[in-house]
Amino acid sequence: MSRSSRRAAGALAALVAMATTLAVLPATGGAATQKPTATDVGVTATEIHLAVVADVDNAIAPGILKGQVDGVKAAAQYVNQQGGVAGRKLVVDFYDSKLNPTEARNAFINACENDFAMVGTGTFLISSVDDIVNCKDKTGQAIGIPDIPGVTTGTLEACSPVSFPLNGSQIDCSTATSATPTYRMQAGDTQYLQKKYGPLKGPMIVSSDSAATQKSSTLLGVAAKQNGIDITNTVAMSSRDPQTAYTPVIQQMKNDGDNFSYSGTPAEGVIAMRSEAQLQGLTDPKFTWACLLNCYDKKMIAAGSAVDDTHASIAFLPFEEAKSNKTLAAFVKLVPKDSQEGFAVWGWTATLAMAEVLKNVAADKGANGITRANVLDGIKAFHSFDAGGMYATVDIGSKVPSPCFNIVLLKGGKYAREYPTKAATFDCKKSNIKTLQG
Repeated sequence: MSRSSRRAAGALAALVAMATTLAVLPATGGAATQKPTATDVGVTATEIHLAVVADVDNAIAPGILKGQVDGVKAAAQYVNQQGGVAGRKLVVDFYDSKLNPTEARNAFINACENDFAMVGTGTFLISSVDDIVNCKDKTGQAIGIPDIPGVTTGTLEACSPVSFPLNGSQIDCSTATSATPTYRMQAGDTQYLQKKYGPLKGPMIVSSDSAATQKSSTLLGVAAKQNGIDITNTVAMSSRDPQTAYTPVIQQMKNDGDNFSYSGTPAEGVIAMRSEAQLQGLTDPKFTWACLLNCYDKKMIAAGSAVDDTHASIAFLPFEEAKSNKTLAAFVKLVPKDSQEGFAVWGWTATLAMAEVLKNVAADKGANGITRANVLDGIKAFHSFDAGGMYATVDIGSKVPSPCFNIVLLKGGKYAREYPTKAATFDCKKSNIKTLQG
């Protein structure tokens, strides 16, 4: 895989420029008294088929979302080990969208025809959601297929009436068609950094590989500015940019006396920038290098001392704390080692979220109440999910982003919790979410 291909893969990864174990056991009450039967498309007396549509096999970014698929499969295995849901086991069907809008549409059509619901969806090139919105149930009614995506790259899927993103929607869907839409951005991390290390001053580095990533990371810079950080410039960088492309960026930072940089580029871009900073002598240990999930990556560890002192904000417990949380421990045990990354977490938690909704529906409607219509209603009423404490508590039903986060610090080839200092915790203050207009 060429260097440019690796950076292209990382850019796509950036798109997406995040206590107790989840009890997914056979439902009690009505579910326990009914003999399971085939109730809807993809539901038999013994199985519930879930589709994961994701970009994996492609020439541009080979294997880009393989981790997400592995996370979905591992979560289904976890649920089945605990007895399944409503007397049935979960079966995962993988449809490769291959970073191609035609393949994505074909995958949606196949999922509609063969599977009950979609989980951990991750396809970057969606031209239409009509095939999932108008998907027919067993009775021929266009109910739609329930969808809890792991990755959403635009308003089209995020605001679909049948899609409920694991991480909520940055844009308030009720304002999506407005001339001044409302955005809800996580800004608790920069609020903490400004208080701890400020006053901070420096550029926001955004990925220019797509309009979606550039917009999203630019908005993070705006939110950081609301927290008092002096964002001096917004610098757009492509995943194909070599280290030398960062030469003028670092020179400008040195000339301006900056002490802060916030990056929404992929890990490869962060590594290139930090390597150039090291080359130019911008190595002050008091400089605050900040980023998000893009920096919680094995590639960062492999980069060595050049990326020391990187602050990465994430929405799940760091893998280093597996002993403190049973759900995380199961993740580390069941997900293949080479797939243990942020995308895998999204696939894993999206599947556990769907399993919990199925359990709730079965408890309310009985084992044979598992229908697409009932589950869509169940997701809309699903307002608090944290994967047994492993994940930032999120209101999936209302599509509201979580205010919860924690920060890890990379130093000496290891990640260590920085904030909050107590293991297995998050900062969940409501004020962490900044509302931006227009």
